[in-house]
Amino acid sequence: MKKFKNYQHFILFASLLIVLISSCRKEEEIATDESYKITLSSDTILFDTVFTTVGSTTKYLKLYNQNDRKINISSIRLAGGENSQFRVNVDGESGTSFSNIELDKDDSLYVFIKVTVDPTLSNAPLVVTDSVVFETNGNIQDVDLVAWGQDAHFFVGNKRIEGLSYPYTLLAEEGETINWQDDKPYVIYGWGVVDSAAQLIIGPGVDIHFHQNSGLWVYRGGNIIVNGEKDSLVTFQGDRLEYEYQDLPGQWDRIWINEGSINNEFNYAIIKNGYIGLQSEILISDENLQNALILNNTIIQSMSRWGLFSIAYNIVSTNSVFADCAENTLFISVGGNYDFRHCTFSNYWTGSIRQDPSFTLSNNLIVQDGQGNFITYLGNLNAYFGNCIIWGILDEEIVFSNDESTEFNYVFDHCLLKTLENISDEGLYPGCFKNNDPLFVDYTINDYRLDTLSAASDRGSIDVINNSIFELSNDLDGNSRISDEAPDLGAYEFIPIGKKI
Repeated sequence: MKKFKNYQHFILFASLLIVLISSCRKEEEIATDESYKITLSSDTILFDTVFTTVGSTTKYLKLYNQNDRKINISSIRLAGGENSQFRVNVDGESGTSFSNIELDKDDSLYVFIKVTVDPTLSNAPLVVTDSVVFETNGNIQDVDLVAWGQDAHFFVGNKRIEGLSYPYTLLAEEGETINWQDDKPYVIYGWGVVDSAAQLIIGPGVDIHFHQNSGLWVYRGGNIIVNGEKDSLVTFQGDRLEYEYQDLPGQWDRIWINEGSINNEFNYAIIKNGYIGLQSEILISDENLQNALILNNTIIQSMSRWGLFSIAYNIVSTNSVFADCAENTLFISVGGNYDFRHCTFSNYWTGSIRQDPSFTLSNNLIVQDGQGNFITYLGNLNAYFGNCIIWGILDEEIVFSNDESTEFNYVFDHCLLKTLENISDEGLYPGCFKNNDPLFVDYTINDYRLDTLSAASDRGSIDVINNSIFELSNDLDGNSRISDEAPDLGAYEFIPIGKKI
């Protein structure tokens, strides 16, 4: 009997020892080294349902522990906290933050994410964003959350191509003509592409919004026609609608146009708050494709790099404004043919230090290839500027880059220039004058109309108007510029207070 009791004591002691060792082992099995972290099923959760009433939808994210030991996820939280429109559900509990979630090796965990929006509110953001942040052993990982906040036409990139950092979707497929009308906003998430031999026609009053790093690409052989009207402009801008974003540059990428099957044309359009306003360039020289861009009554402003960037293109522009860019309002390279009449180029950029002139004319471009070799591209330049204003805060706002092995032809006809160049040559600068402040009404809010004592008043040539292929008797606001002594320079005619338009 005594032996049996001793045996019972031994069994009890052994059991306790096993439990103790097992408990210690469990603690040891949780990896604390920073090399141990979770694997996420996606880096972005996109709620692409377009609601027509107040609605909510739920999606899920899957976490994996692909390590050889158990890990502890010390924190799962919404970056937006309690103010977020999203909610997270972990192990049946809903909220905005969770802590100390253990995950065995080779195990997984579902995290459910819910968003509730009212897209019928006109003052709601177009896109609602947040992120789920995970912290494991000091590693911070996050997953972006994106949902539509307003009822709109949404185009989400779902295809990839080498050379594009972000996915794309086709706005118009090959051989297709697509019309956009002003029924609700159009939102592009990623790259929206007009394919070869396709056409995108945009009607009056249409608002196009781009998410961060998104853009519009009119591919080689494709075509875009923007048919805005004086009182119903077409607007291209970012998708943040808050007041503080209305003039903030760099919110989206660019409109990129290659050589087209027919002319690409913008009428009464505003392009603002991107990285590059319009980039027009050829990919492969092809005499069967027309390399042409027409910009009438168009404003390009508040760009974090260039306003209008052109490589070997043919551009005609009238009654247009190019303003407030970190580098160039106009950058022309590898030649091309250009005709700008009654345009205002103005650069008071204050977002960073700008040291180089903002107006560039060049018949060459030097680039470096993947092997580090420098390659020079050349093209004949023929550029005409009539009744224009070229102005900015630097002493020199115009730069010429001329490779003498190819043509470099330009004329500034009755223009106000900000330059240190000698402009006495009447063959190159007929009727021009320089360094007299045009006195814009308020450049701080991108108002480039002329003030009362502007040096640009009545300094234009009527021949510039009469010889234009487009009607130029009215300015960008629709005011007559032929009813007084002489036309004013730039896109706007000065109208005295009280004078009937």
